[in-house]
Amino acid sequence: MLNDRFVTGAPIWVDMCAPDLDSVSGFYRELFGWELLQGAAEVGGYSQYQLSGRTAAGAMAISGDEAAPAWTLYFRTPDVDATAKAVEQAGGGTLFEAVDILDLGRMAGLSDAAGVPFAVWQQGRLKGLDVLNEPGGLVWTELYTPDVSAATAFYGSVFGWQTTEAPFPGGSYTMVHPADGTADDMFGGIVPLASDPSEEAAYWLPYFQVDDCDATVARARQSGGTVRMDPLSMEGVGRFAKLADPAGAKFAVLQPSPPGEGQ
Repeated sequence: MLNDRFVTGAPIWVDMCAPDLDSVSGFYRELFGWELLQGAAEVGGYSQYQLSGRTAAGAMAISGDEAAPAWTLYFRTPDVDATAKAVEQAGGGTLFEAVDILDLGRMAGLSDAAGVPFAVWQQGRLKGLDVLNEPGGLVWTELYTPDVSAATAFYGSVFGWQTTEAPFPGGSYTMVHPADGTADDMFGGIVPLASDPSEEAAYWLPYFQVDDCDATVARARQSGGTVRMDPLSMEGVGRFAKLADPAGAKFAVLQPSPPGEGQ
């Protein structure tokens, strides 16, 4: 599971972009209780969603022609520039070059061999998210990709990720953890894009933890969001649903099973 040790290759940050942050921020306040902390000019207005004064995610206003509203996952690296080179050598691309963010850290925007965007973060003063594995915090990630084997090879080459196969109805589920971690550090799954008929393009999907999946989905509907997949229960995992905010950024919510259930 996600943790704040932030070993190399583990998720360390997540943020979203939308043309109207005020509008989507009301939506996330209703769902997760997040409050928007407006960013200063020295960081280009980059803002943070906070829960009781702790950072749960980042947020950035964009113009309509810059990019489509979306959530982006960041993975920890000790050397952004070396990771960018490794991405290029593995068949990926660069969305924006490595840049220092004051003394907070260094980052780059990249894409994998299937064209899926992600980012990397080299820690400075900003170590990572404060809210993880609790209501309102990032709890899981999934990559929807046309070729699971190619994706595991790409990320294995770049970050050294290791995989474990778990039984799944109709097949198996590929889970990943950092090279410096163990099976207890599983943070995501790699899923065939074909398993989600509603999707045409590959993408990373962040999951945020909630106390009540069904109530959260109801609030999402009432607040202008889109329910992309109704709540579904899975033994030993919990109850989850796929959503999109009013701007169209995709994410999911998970109400984990009580400890020990399904074991």
